[in-house]
Amino acid sequence: MESAVASENPIYPESRCHILIPGFRIVEGMVGMVRTTAGAVVSAIAEQAVVSDRTVVVGLVGPPGVGKTYSASRIAAALNALGLPATVLAMDGFHLSNAQLDRLGLRQEKGSPQTFDVWGLIELLHRIRRPGRTAPIFIPDYRRDLHDPIAATGLVDPDTRVVVVEGNYLLLDESPWGGVRPLLDVTWYLDAPDDVRRERLLLRHVAGGRLPHEAAAWVTEVDTLNATTIE
Repeated sequence: MESAVASENPIYPESRCHILIPGFRIVEGMVGMVRTTAGAVVSAIAEQAVVSDRTVVVGLVGPPGVGKTYSASRIAAALNALGLPATVLAMDGFHLSNAQLDRLGLRQEKGSPQTFDVWGLIELLHRIRRPGRTAPIFIPDYRRDLHDPIAATGLVDPDTRVVVVEGNYLLLDESPWGGVRPLLDVTWYLDAPDDVRRERLLLRHVAGGRLPHEAAAWVTEVDTLNATTIE
């Protein structure tokens, strides 16, 4: 089984980042934590992208509210500034639609592992990683204002050197999620203090239209359970 070595990195304020590399195992408290910078993270990815014969796929994983979307956008922007075309692929774009969740009776479990089109994500990653591809690939995203995924909102051009995939469950072993990890060239795990994540999640849900008590209930009953699954 793949394992990992960890390094601490403040990509997102109050978040810690661990790089997962095949051949090592992270055991917190037993593996030394080496402080680095977001620039060092970008440099490591850039070095790999320069020599690769295909698009490099970088994973950014962690529990809800840890700052994955923000961090992914920063990494992609820094790579683009270096002249390495990069884009972000959000795992949330593979949410099942509300209509499908209603049909399956899963609306109240939205955001849990079984409420995503995992096979669709796996197939898309295979397409992105294919050497010598010449066709553009359109990618989905999730609209928090609509509470639904939207198809073909983003684009991975043939000359894209790096795709940063961000999401909660990229490293889950259970089927079919276990098919995602082998398609990630390197993965970073982000975490943050529970109280910081909870505050961010409350603000996110209220901004998305939930009343404060509804937001608090969702964080407790859904987000916290999902964070336990990820951790």
